[in-house]
Amino acid sequence: MTQLDRTYSQISEFVSRAFPLAKQREIGPDDSLFDNGIIDSMGTLEVIQFLEDEFGIEVSDEEMVDDHFESINRIARLVNSKLPDGLRDGQ
Repeated sequence: MTQLDRTYSQISEFVSRAFPLAKQREIGPDDSLFDNGIIDSMGTLEVIQFLEDEFGIEVSDEEMVDDHFESINRIARLVNSKLPDGLRDGQ
């Protein structure tokens, strides 16, 4: 399992726990979290707080755009790009 896979798994588990609608719908790795009503702007802030706490990264104001948080895969790629070089893979 790659670091990107582990990151994806952790984010997916968090989304399922934090946003009950995610459990009710089968959300694929590239499905829109916004279009499916899973998260909104407040939900994005919850996800960012989780990412910063869980992965020890900082999401800048410039990165707080819907494009980075559209799907679990996109969120995982953002996190992976911010991890120290020794932990990054699958880019």
